Amino acid sequence: MPTFTAAKVALSPLLLWQGRQVRREAPRLPEASGPRLGLTGQDPQGGAMPRLRLLIVGDSSGAGVGAVTQDEALAGRLSQALARRLKAPIAWQLVARTGWTTADATAALRELSAQGRLPPADIMVMALGVNDAVQQTGPRRWTAQLDALEACACELAGVHQTVATAVPPMHLFPLLPQPLRWVLGRSARALDAALVQWTADSGTRAYFEMPFDARRDDVRELMASDGFHPGPALYQRWGEALALQIAADYRPLMRPAT
Repeated sequence: MPTFTAAKVALSPLLLWQGRQVRREAPRLPEASGPRLGLTGQDPQGGAMPRLRLLIVGDSSGAGVGAVTQDEALAGRLSQALARRLKAPIAWQLVARTGWTTADATAALRELSAQGRLPPADIMVMALGVNDAVQQTGPRRWTAQLDALEACACELAGVHQTVATAVPPMHLFPLLPQPLRWVLGRSARALDAALVQWTADSGTRAYFEMPFDARRDDVRELMASDGFHPGPALYQRWGEALALQIAADYRPLMRPAT
């Protein structure tokens, strides 16, 4: 039995107890309020049609837990920054919910499409992995679920490119006690390594590393009060850096001004 697996088995009674304590005692922050789709920015030439269409799919961080409104969360910060950089209108839709795994996100896209509420998109931005790590999903199974999510987005929304945000460094989350933090951190790093490989395996995928340096940054200053979710400062940094990468890599996907 591998060392990590053996350690989890030996620690399982303590890990289960710690997990229950965290769920019972942790502050329950709401998802950011506000619209979950919209058009951000203006075309200097007066065109009204979006030049780029985003589909943002995620868990609680995608849903903006830790921010008050969507304008201060990932969807708002990303669409605002991208509209400024591209000097063009950006259409966006947010499909995210606290507690979602990658499989949950795929099911949600299918449901929205069946309801006629999934408009076309050029790029899918993913912010997933934390709940998959909590559920101890293995890397191989997770990449298969990523394949399913991507195929769903391509089929139902016409997505051409996928940008996958790194799995958060759970070994740094202040909320989590040891050894639960160590176990979830190891699982998150394993999923992140699989995500790096998954994005490298296709020319239509890109990996986005969170703009955070554990050697210089104080994680507590960037996270929300619960010690588990991003705070407004990290959402702003995340959105700006992600917009920079998308603007540099995906200009060919921009639709002509009309």
